[in-house]
Amino acid sequence: MRLKDKVAIVTGSAQGLGKAMILRLASEGAKVVVTDINYDSCLIVKKEIEQSGAEAIAIKCNVTNRDEVKSLLEQTTSKFGKIDIFVNNAGITQDAQITKMTDEQWDRVIDTDLKSMFICTQEVIKFMIPNNYGKIVNITSVAGQEGNFGQTNYSAAKSGVIGLTKTLSKELGKRGITVNAVAPGFILTEMTEAIPDKIKEQLIERIPLKRGGQPKEVADAVLFLVSNESSFITGHTLNVNGGMYV
Repeated sequence: MRLKDKVAIVTGSAQGLGKAMILRLASEGAKVVVTDINYDSCLIVKKEIEQSGAEAIAIKCNVTNRDEVKSLLEQTTSKFGKIDIFVNNAGITQDAQITKMTDEQWDRVIDTDLKSMFICTQEVIKFMIPNNYGKIVNITSVAGQEGNFGQTNYSAAKSGVIGLTKTLSKELGKRGITVNAVAPGFILTEMTEAIPDKIKEQLIERIPLKRGGQPKEVADAVLFLVSNESSFITGHTLNVNGGMYV
């Protein structure tokens, strides 16, 4: 098992890509923390992990609230003694064309998708630096690389995540902490199920591999970046998009 005895937190892990990530890390031996703003869903995922034989706890956390983030980390270390892996995954969308986007829509997405990563990283490294070890992965998006119609806020936030990742890799490398990003493209999740079939067809037509990605394929990329197999990789954005953006 690649993550035996490691302790991992994935934000927004009660559903979607975050759930796929936390299940994958648990399957490789990590002790995991399921955390999300929806506590009931966290408990469901925790139970699923425990039924597979892995160890997990569930903690409610709004990643835009520094006090809640501090509590998340304190509860984790109280239970497991350390934090080795932190995946900044939590995010939302509030789509609208620029002519119709409100200040609230802009602020909510920037706070949840970008500022939260600043808060979480600033707090979690307090636990990683003393151990001279840490693996941080930030989830960005193809929208942050090429932009996306109707997603000025989301694209700006996800582009910011890439810049954040590069800078943190330079600041934290000497502390034994790697910081990388994963940029999913069109992935088949609960969120994309709501997209009209015609739009899905247009998106898939743009992908050289001619299909949408599976959540496990994103989770596998995260697993690689938090494992020892990526020990000399930092500041990198790993595209998981079937060639949609190259």
